[in-house]
Amino acid sequence: MTFDLIAQVELRDRSGAGCVAENGFCPDWIADNYERYIDPFFEHVLLTVVPVGIGFAIAFTLALMAHRRQWLVGPITGVTGALYTIPSVAFFFLLQPLTGLGNTTAIVALTCYTLLIIFRNVITGLRSVPADAKDAARGMGLTDNQMLWRVELPLAVPELLAGLRIATTTTVGLAALAFLAGAGGLGAELDRLPSFKSNVVVAGGLSVLLAAILDLMILTVQRLVTPWQRASA
Repeated sequence: MTFDLIAQVELRDRSGAGCVAENGFCPDWIADNYERYIDPFFEHVLLTVVPVGIGFAIAFTLALMAHRRQWLVGPITGVTGALYTIPSVAFFFLLQPLTGLGNTTAIVALTCYTLLIIFRNVITGLRSVPADAKDAARGMGLTDNQMLWRVELPLAVPELLAGLRIATTTTVGLAALAFLAGAGGLGAELDRLPSFKSNVVVAGGLSVLLAAILDLMILTVQRLVTPWQRASA
């Protein structure tokens, strides 16, 4: 009986005020404070989906232009590569005089980081289309535009979506620093209680979960739009 009582007291200390005071992993604290992570989680979703969507539209357009005019590949790769090498914290601070504090600064910076990844993968996918497929399309009388949309892009989809997956998971991680631009997100929760284990586990775990969910969604889309890959497997 005495041992049971001691065990109950120790369990209560680990999950209650004693746990918080000792900076441990506190299930009770997490259960009582889960609501504080709801808004930051959806802010993090916004800070991931919007930059990736804008970056995809820009990079995809640039890749189509460069596919037709190969001399553009070098300059576009150079510019997007230079943007990608800027440290994220410095990028946020550099943009603040122009865009101020808030989502705009974070979204502009995060969008720039997606351009190189997506551009390279689209170009690689278009270049990897078999010459036999293009020769067959020309033999059927397809124009360059028809061949691009009916042959080249469909065959480039796996490489294109692979780049989108990389850009998405990378953006989830970089968005954790968006609070430095005044944009919120899960990074703001990590900054508020940086050394509290329960907070780190929950905020960090939600970031990992978001990256996994988005990656799985894109992978599912890839499997649906590339049935020939499943058939060959």
